[in-house]
Amino acid sequence: MRPLRRTDRFCRLLALGVALVVAGACFAGGTGEQDPAPGDPGAPAASGTGQADGTMTVDEFRRDIDGAVEVAEQYWTGRFEESGERFQPIRRITAYQRDGEVDCAGQGLPRNNAVYCSAGDFIAYDVNWAVAAFRQIGDAFLYYLLGHEYAHGVQVRLGIRYDFTIQQELQADCMAGAYLGDSVRARALTIEDGDLDELGAGLRAVADDPGQPWFAEGAHGTAEQRTDAFFAGYQRSLDACDLG
Repeated sequence: MRPLRRTDRFCRLLALGVALVVAGACFAGGTGEQDPAPGDPGAPAASGTGQADGTMTVDEFRRDIDGAVEVAEQYWTGRFEESGERFQPIRRITAYQRDGEVDCAGQGLPRNNAVYCSAGDFIAYDVNWAVAAFRQIGDAFLYYLLGHEYAHGVQVRLGIRYDFTIQQELQADCMAGAYLGDSVRARALTIEDGDLDELGAGLRAVADDPGQPWFAEGAHGTAEQRTDAFFAGYQRSLDACDLG
């Protein structure tokens, strides 16, 4: 999955300060300040073997993250402009390696995770976990993970509220699907052989464990629910996502 290069500059929207949003087992990025990535001082180097599409190097990882961020910003800027609004990209992304290294609203973030923190309008991710997912599943999965976390930031900007966590998470999956599907149709993003398989495999990998109650705090959805939500957005755009 590759973005077509563009030089659009993006507008600003008055940010809304709301409660912490934490989406488990997801990875994403944003604009502005970026903390260490693999290969930077204090960050791990990728090692081992990658997939046949070449997703095994530090440079490849960085290019995919940068591409996913750029496409997400282009996409949501366009959607807000269509509604007569201005969009403020997520303020920054932060890589971390240790439990509690990054704080969100007084809560230390755990390893093996990625979150959108509305308290500071940033996305944080465990870089070791992100590199492992990148190399085990493929580069398309990074675009989904970015899209899911970015969707949480959009939910905050739209002031959407939920009765259950699973509603928030499945909507974010749908919005991630819409951002990718619409970007492919607009030729802002090129889909490559195997990308859809990677997306499906990634969605199954981040599904709730069997037996997880759907109404539990932190529930994200079964493999079938997450896959259905994502591909509904991918095929039918934001109309499938119940944004109101």
